[in-house]
Amino acid sequence: MSDKKLERVNASARVRPTVARHGRQKRARAWKAVLGLIGGGLAVLLVSGSAVAGIAVWQTAGDIETEAIGFDAVALPPSVGPYEGGFNILIVGSDTREGDNAAVGGYESSTLNDVTMLLHVAEDHQSATLVSIPRDLMVPLPACENGGPATATSMNTTLFYGGLSCTVDTVENLTGLEIQFAGLITFVGVIEMSNAVGGVDVCIDGDLTDSYVGLNLKAGTNTLEGATALQFLRSRHGVGDGSDLGRISSQQVYLSSLVRTLKSDETLSDAATVYSLAKAATQNMTLSQNFGRVDILVSIALVLKDIPLENIVLVQYPSTTGVTTPSYYAGKVAPLQAQADALFAALQADTPIALDGDSLDSNHSGSTLDPNAPTATAEPTESATATPTTEPVTVSGVKGQSADQYTCAVAN
Repeated sequence: MSDKKLERVNASARVRPTVARHGRQKRARAWKAVLGLIGGGLAVLLVSGSAVAGIAVWQTAGDIETEAIGFDAVALPPSVGPYEGGFNILIVGSDTREGDNAAVGGYESSTLNDVTMLLHVAEDHQSATLVSIPRDLMVPLPACENGGPATATSMNTTLFYGGLSCTVDTVENLTGLEIQFAGLITFVGVIEMSNAVGGVDVCIDGDLTDSYVGLNLKAGTNTLEGATALQFLRSRHGVGDGSDLGRISSQQVYLSSLVRTLKSDETLSDAATVYSLAKAATQNMTLSQNFGRVDILVSIALVLKDIPLENIVLVQYPSTTGVTTPSYYAGKVAPLQAQADALFAALQADTPIALDGDSLDSNHSGSTLDPNAPTATAEPTESATATPTTEPVTVSGVKGQSADQYTCAVAN
């Protein structure tokens, strides 16, 4: 733990030392479905906005696992209402083969963070930015429990070297943003949540085959659920140029469709769906201790549910492939430092991110606009027309899309 974090913990009367930094404990059940962490992505982000969801919170009480990380204590909300101010949530998808995950992912000797995403929610609660950090991005490793190489290492090894806490420290150092909450989901969790929502419609611009993950999909719109949803999210060789960056773009196609599904009236008003999402999440996720509380989870979800789709932006950490100097970049992903600095300077200043006309992944061709995207016919609601109090800034070279954009994954 860094000196900064240690000072924060000792200064707070609410935070007490734990037996082990990574010890997992059973807690009174919190509602994990509130956050939306599917497949190393955004999942059940928005379901707490209805009375039905409130019932689901209490009905699913019991099995949440938490992990001590050393965050500041979080002040209790005065009542069950929206969380006050901005916040950052780290979302990690683990490729662990423990338990039932072995049957899904096959044998693997170590546990890596297959997906790492940072969700920044603005203080005015009118915008959110989800940053996907490539698994192969070479990053400096902080002082994690199990050591590590003296030079840079790939992002996906941080879970191996020090658990969720090490990944948190690495991302804080990389982005300059202080993370308040963290959550981790496994392969089985992805499968169960995709089943709970009834599948996610994903457009593909051609037949997609990836023998590495056992995926075969036809061109057009496919409803992905169960193991097929997991295979799509893990596919790298079947999309774009076969790189980690192309895979991120195809994941954003899935995630934007998922967010639209979760914000739809059909999902929010369906008691069975909301309950199934909550149940699937509680059985397959681990949260930081300060995150595993019903009051905090509900207060965060009440913020997320009202952010307009067009103000939810999904971006890649600015980076590229093909760099060979220093030698550790060979075959890996290197940062585009100037673009990354501009992106995180904006987020540190709580400025919303706007995307330019070249924001889709044209270099790695992981996604493209859907030529058959529906046109808006309904009148926008009051929340859907909300605008950030700060003017958005366009950061050149940032790839991604907003949640209201209909896109297609590009098959290679």
